Amino acid sequence: MQLSVMESAVTDAWSKGWQPADLAGYLRRKAGSTGERMIIDIMAAEMRRYAAATVESHWTDQLESLSAKVWWTRDDDYLAQWAQRQNVPVELATGYASRLLQFLYRLPDLPVLGTLPGQARAGAKRADIDPRMLGRVRALLAKAESTDFPEEAETYSAKAQELMARHSIDYALLSMASGVRETAGGRRMQIDSPYEAAKTLLLSVTASANRCRSVWSRDLGFATVMGFPADVAATELLYTSLLVQATSAMVHAGAPADGRTASFRRSFLTGYAYRIEQRLTEATATASTEAEREHGSSLLPVLASRAEAVQEAVKELFPQIITTTSPVGNRAGWFAGRAAADRASLQPQRAPLTSVR
Repeated sequence: MQLSVMESAVTDAWSKGWQPADLAGYLRRKAGSTGERMIIDIMAAEMRRYAAATVESHWTDQLESLSAKVWWTRDDDYLAQWAQRQNVPVELATGYASRLLQFLYRLPDLPVLGTLPGQARAGAKRADIDPRMLGRVRALLAKAESTDFPEEAETYSAKAQELMARHSIDYALLSMASGVRETAGGRRMQIDSPYEAAKTLLLSVTASANRCRSVWSRDLGFATVMGFPADVAATELLYTSLLVQATSAMVHAGAPADGRTASFRRSFLTGYAYRIEQRLTEATATASTEAEREHGSSLLPVLASRAEAVQEAVKELFPQIITTTSPVGNRAGWFAGRAAADRASLQPQRAPLTSVR
């Protein structure tokens, strides 16, 4: 089998709206780590076709996080070298490649988010979190992690969320005043098992606090965060941090006496998410109140306009979403999760279609 055939299938996947992290996550679920490793190689090969200046930074960020690179010496020998690297017969490697192609050919169409490789405008800048503000958030994170006092850590954490919320407001007002036309878009985030519904709920409340919406594609294993670029980036940063904190707290909580570990942990994460929602909402409200005192009546119409734009973008891409809630099956896990959320840092750490809520 020629490598070019598999590259062509990946090109078709791009045109169907799939991005690198989407493909890697989907093939991991469908074909295991073997399928994931091979699709990462094929994506690295396919990306050689495009000049770096014509590929969006978010796209290249995904490829870098997957460590996608061309390591083989000749394309004609790819499967043979892959088989040798994985210590399997060439015939087995060929079988893996054939199975991979079948999955790629059957991929459903997705909404196209952003610009496809080769089509980005050279020199175009991504509207993202301001580096100076992000530096302040990171400094607060370092202080929160170094203190032994939970109350002090919570103060630093809440301040970080306020900073992100205030940055969003200031950027919105500046864009409106300068006539900059900014549109709402989306970014997909992988939702790995187990406890996908609870993790999706955590993402949903984080997105809402940052003026975004989250739509879960359960069968495909990811959620799409819809909003303006800087708000989406803030959501991703904060959710990643909160998920790490929640998972760590859940593990440290141990197993319940009745042995219902799965039920306890699912309810733990659900309780954590609902309590975090309250804290995030309070922090965002504080930033909004301060901004309203400073800018007066000019603020509310701007925020309302952006909220409407996000809602319209969601309706356009996901016209048939269903709103759900997450049930709680273990009261002990629920209360333990809420207690853990009270101790959580609200600062981001870097290192199917269901709308939850």
